[in-house]
Amino acid sequence: MPPQDSETAAWFAKEVQPHEGMLRSYLVGIARPSDIDDLVQESYRRLLRMREQHRMRSPRGLLFTMARNAAHDLFRRRATAAIEPITESEYCNVLDDNPSTAELVSRAQELELLADAIEALPERCRAVFILRQIENLSQREIAERLDIAEHTVESQLTKAHRRCGDFFAAKGALPEGK
Repeated sequence: MPPQDSETAAWFAKEVQPHEGMLRSYLVGIARPSDIDDLVQESYRRLLRMREQHRMRSPRGLLFTMARNAAHDLFRRRATAAIEPITESEYCNVLDDNPSTAELVSRAQELELLADAIEALPERCRAVFILRQIENLSQREIAERLDIAEHTVESQLTKAHRRCGDFFAAKGALPEGK
């Protein structure tokens, strides 16, 4: 919103416009980047309207205050205007996303079977498998922790996967062809 008369334009160019960079930097900290141009313009509009009514001692300070207030007004408008579609209301949920009892029992059985498979592994193989799959350590970290070579870690992991697969197959826990 450009000032209407030359006196206001000169005042604006001298007292307000030099602070635009700092004002934009200030607004980056409190508003979305996509809102900054609108907030700067709204701040200028408010400052110019106030100048018409009152004499100002500190246009710079007032500009920053008006920018902060404009940002708060924008946030308030958005908060009250936020409309949630009825289909997305948590109170209208017809479908239950929670697992059924059958799913919970099945998961518990799968975890128990996995624990049995891990328990059946030889001691070093089990240690390597747990450190890699449960604790998510790298092969190098496992080698250092167990004081073994990295290629030993790799072969123990291969052995653990194969033995777990054999264990599941023996229990009838693998689909055909796996």
